[in-house]
Amino acid sequence: MELAERAPEASPGRYHRRRDDDDGNGSDCSDVLGVDVLDEGADPFDIPAKRASVERLRRWRQAALVLNASRRFRYTLDLKKEEEKEQIRRKIRAHAQVIRAALLFKEAGQKHDVDRELPGLANLLKTNTEKGVHGDEVDLACRANAFGANRYPRKKGRSFLVFLWEACQDLTLVILIIAAVISLVLGIATEGIKEGWYDGASIAFAVFLVILVTAVSDYKQSLQFQHLNEEKQNIQVEVIRGGRRIEVSIFDIVVGDVVALKIGDQVPADGVLVSGHSLAIDESSMTGESKIVVKDHKSPFLMGGCKVADGYGTMLVTAVGLNTEWGLLMASISEDNNEETPLQVRLNGVATFIGIVGLSVAAMVLIVLVARYFTGHTTNPDGSIQFVKGQTSVKSTIFGTIKILTIAVTIVVVAVPEGLPLAVTLTLAYSMQKMMADKALVRRLSACETMGSATTICSDKTGTLTLNQMTVVRSVVGGIKLKSPADIENLSPVVSSLILEGIAQNSSGSVFEPEDGSPIEITGSPTEKAILSWGVELHMKFAEEKSKSSIIHVSPFNSEKKRAGVAVIVDDSDIHVHWKGAAEIVLALCTNWLDVNGISHEMTPDKANQFKKYIEEMAEESLRCVAFAYRTLDLNYVPNEEERINWELPDNELALIGIVGMKDPCRPGVRNAVDLCKNAGVKVRMVTGDNLQTARAIALECGILTDSQASQPVIIEGKVFRAYSDAEREAVADQISVMGRSSPSDKLLLVKALKKKGNVVAVTGDGTNDAPALHEADIGLAMGIQGTEVAKESSDIIILDDNFASVVKVVRWGRSVYANIQKFIQFQLTVNVAALIINVVAAISSGNVPLNAVQLLWVNLIMDTLGALALATEPPTDQLMKRPPVGRKEPLVTNIMWRNLFIQAVFQVTVLLTLNFRGRDLLHLTQDTLDHANKVFNEFNSRKPYELNIFDGVSRNHLFLAVVSITVVLQITKDQLHLHLHLHLCDCACPSDQNYQL
Repeated sequence: MELAERAPEASPGRYHRRRDDDDGNGSDCSDVLGVDVLDEGADPFDIPAKRASVERLRRWRQAALVLNASRRFRYTLDLKKEEEKEQIRRKIRAHAQVIRAALLFKEAGQKHDVDRELPGLANLLKTNTEKGVHGDEVDLACRANAFGANRYPRKKGRSFLVFLWEACQDLTLVILIIAAVISLVLGIATEGIKEGWYDGASIAFAVFLVILVTAVSDYKQSLQFQHLNEEKQNIQVEVIRGGRRIEVSIFDIVVGDVVALKIGDQVPADGVLVSGHSLAIDESSMTGESKIVVKDHKSPFLMGGCKVADGYGTMLVTAVGLNTEWGLLMASISEDNNEETPLQVRLNGVATFIGIVGLSVAAMVLIVLVARYFTGHTTNPDGSIQFVKGQTSVKSTIFGTIKILTIAVTIVVVAVPEGLPLAVTLTLAYSMQKMMADKALVRRLSACETMGSATTICSDKTGTLTLNQMTVVRSVVGGIKLKSPADIENLSPVVSSLILEGIAQNSSGSVFEPEDGSPIEITGSPTEKAILSWGVELHMKFAEEKSKSSIIHVSPFNSEKKRAGVAVIVDDSDIHVHWKGAAEIVLALCTNWLDVNGISHEMTPDKANQFKKYIEEMAEESLRCVAFAYRTLDLNYVPNEEERINWELPDNELALIGIVGMKDPCRPGVRNAVDLCKNAGVKVRMVTGDNLQTARAIALECGILTDSQASQPVIIEGKVFRAYSDAEREAVADQISVMGRSSPSDKLLLVKALKKKGNVVAVTGDGTNDAPALHEADIGLAMGIQGTEVAKESSDIIILDDNFASVVKVVRWGRSVYANIQKFIQFQLTVNVAALIINVVAAISSGNVPLNAVQLLWVNLIMDTLGALALATEPPTDQLMKRPPVGRKEPLVTNIMWRNLFIQAVFQVTVLLTLNFRGRDLLHLTQDTLDHANKVFNEFNSRKPYELNIFDGVSRNHLFLAVVSITVVLQITKDQLHLHLHLHLCDCACPSDQNYQL
């Protein structure tokens, strides 16, 4: 993936975006950027959290000793399928390019008059280009039936039978099934149908149970991922229906809809431009070319799936669903959540090491048992020698050899932890589902675990730390403070008309006044809504005000200039250029100011200082300040329509009309969330476009700053930080708590500097220009309500309620994922060590293994699946937020875990070996039975690796208790059935039978 620079057609520095994975250049570009340069000497199990190259992904697979690749790599990226997807993308893009070329050729051959043709097209579609379709259910249903819905057929998820079949393909389980069949045939042949079926049937039943539980677990995860994918694709778009602007799901768009587009939006379907101002479209998702295309009446065709790079406008939908190129593309490519996560890869490294040890132990046990068997050192339960050269039949010899081979293979099943990497997916799937309830939609699996390592969060102010519910509470118009924001009785008609003209025309929002007298509906961004609401309080009639003048050119708001402009023509001769934006920036462009009578005066230094004082006073009250200014322009200076596309609106010699202060209160609970982050060792930094005074006031209110922290570089302005050298930025980056008047490039520079200092950086953002910082950060968090589609596409997690408290919940879940995996590792390694040591010692010393094939499979079932299910679903606790962040390179098995593992393994091995060799004497038993209660005890012990009280909070985890209860019930049932069958078939078997002495 790469960052594509803004094409020349659009304003410089205004828009940067991450190229999609489907550009097909992900691996090459990541290496060029230095994101994931492949080092021959590097650890293949150490991959970056984001943007790992394809070559790197292939390399670590080759480095892993994998007996059951289909199981180990079941929920990682299928590189072969990715290549197939890329081929499909290329074909459909080529199709789109052909259509585009044909349209360009047609346009070159004949002149289109879109203004004349558009009404005819609208009439054919029975819609209105200004008011849209009627919007009633009957009309929408008819359109959906006639032209299709804006959906594409999804590939059906795999059925449960497919997962069952995949589980059956596990290599070691296949070997065991074959061994069970041979054992069953030979057993019946040697011992008869009544007694000979027991061993083979027991192994087959245990294998079937393992397959069934594995398939159920995988199927459930698949359903969760499918649900999350549907949530990701359900985009909200703004349409005009019946003259009203409303938000609907992208799936509910119909042909004939008039869709309002603004910077950062995704074009929801194919259509034709109705009206637009500086509208530029990024068509790279369809054409593969990172080129920004300007749309106007000469080039009016819009393709679904593309992004709005600049400007705003409206489009008439002409095709939806499979009738669009985007629909064909999405229908041909299945959206999977499969990807490599660093934790999965690291666990594969652990599993590989354990697998080598397990295979070595299994080979050693096999050699010892075979040697003892053929040398006559193995005895039957009655004390007779199992193999006597020249006396034992071939059938009995084969049967005995198969039993030994079955034991060796079963040791491999238990010792090789194929379920260890799979436990990560189980944990992530569970966490993703729960995070949805906590208003966080995970787009990239790796973000779940990476968030647990976050050391700093660079947060936006507006909408994240504040409610994003702005209202104008202060106003300075005509050079005087108004008693109330709407008190304009003392203003002349000239000032009043200019301020209303600026509010109505220099806005991407709208005001709808219902004819039935219902409340006025105002749409747009929170800032636009606040200003338009103020205009309504000033008795502005929006439609009437818009009709008084005509827009000839627009300079949309962007985060670089922090202002927006519009040129309007009044009375067919006068040109007014209106600007609004950050108060001190617009003020610096003003050379004049208007008084209450509409008379223009020169902006003297004293008067400029007076306005600056007004701005500072508002900012100290944590108000966002917006200034309004204008200038007149001679009609002769306005370029003709063709040249007007690249016209830069003049922003010099402006006359200041007024300044307003908007209140945006802090979100309830934000201060507690910030304090929680501080206690967890996570530093919260505010990065905002507001001025320093406003930023400082909000930061104090939120707890990010204290009264003593008010000097540079703790609180710094974006342009100051930008002017530093790379070394200076790295030196001060850790000290920064608040950055005011920052541009998106400043945010990106801060993220890079923090990462170079070794921080794991999380970044929140909502605008299109936040995409580079979201992409560069270790974890990008886009806002779900105010966030643009470009920002969401560049993010790893979408915060659905735009609330900083939800960001903190994501941190808790990230830490919980890592902690739960560590619990499972401790549990599994302990059982691995205990089972291997017992079998090795018993095989070498007595020639028999106390854990036979059925019992080892049972341990594998509890350990790999039920254990993972119980421990992976532990909910996050407040204790997690009292620890420092997990280091990026911290070992998975910590010293405390090694201590717990060693003590528990020594305890288990000591008890079990004592019971194995001296159990009958110590317990005075005439008959031995199995007892695996220690396995259940170890599962409780693994819940709290770092705490003494292992039962704390266990009553709140109902799933854990259910799994343990099921394990106990199944264990007792198995033991009773096992003992009953053994007594029945062996006629009160001899107590010396080593297979039942554990």
